[in-house]
Amino acid sequence: MFSGWTKPTAPVCDTFASLTDDGVLLAKNSDRDANEAQTVRWYAAADHVAGSPLVTTWSTIAQVAHTHAIAVSQPWWMWGAEMGANEHGVVIGNEAVFTRRTGRRQRSDTELLGMDLLRLALERSASRHEAVEVIVSLLEEHGQGGSASHEHPRFRYDNSYLVADPDGAVVLETAGRQWAAEEVSGSGRSISNGLTIAGFAERYADPLRGRVAQCAVRRERTTAIARKADAASAMIAGLRDHGGGAGPTYSWVN
Repeated sequence: MFSGWTKPTAPVCDTFASLTDDGVLLAKNSDRDANEAQTVRWYAAADHVAGSPLVTTWSTIAQVAHTHAIAVSQPWWMWGAEMGANEHGVVIGNEAVFTRRTGRRQRSDTELLGMDLLRLALERSASRHEAVEVIVSLLEEHGQGGSASHEHPRFRYDNSYLVADPDGAVVLETAGRQWAAEEVSGSGRSISNGLTIAGFAERYADPLRGRVAQCAVRRERTTAIARKADAASAMIAGLRDHGGGAGPTYSWVN
């Protein structure tokens, strides 16, 4: 996929959080198909018949009795979302991660798209820890899978998430039905297109695809931005960062 982003150190598709004295800031760039419209949508809180069928992008699962109001940035063709927030101040951004099991299994009818898991967590949680529990429980029950691209139906990946609320943030990384979570410490943290949690990353990461995506280089840059940011304006500037180089360079793989 061709990218018009400048410099490999730019936050092409990174999510980062800054933990400040005034609260938590979260920002995300989205790197998706060039012709894929992504719209911001509001879904009001609602009551449902618990256990009734809920049709997601590729699968049908059981609905819960109540869903919270959410605002999400949603590719036009999918039920789920790349990023979003709910009425309780829970915010989540997701990243594609390429693991040793990516694309090696046929999808079953119960697996959920990673972006569907993000929306489900926002609809069903009132804190960052509840959101992590929602994703983990659904992941363990249903697994993750399905095409993540309308233009390229064979494109599949696993997912990592940066989950935050007004009091803190958690990194959640997955590989199939396996997962690891890590509370964010210090002033900031970022995630990119690779696994980072010690032990979990060594076991499941695909090092070749990680190097091609240059996720470690980008994550180092966005982590530094997150640790220094103290206002929304600084996070916005971070999303526009191009790595400090002079002039654009283009790549067919980033």
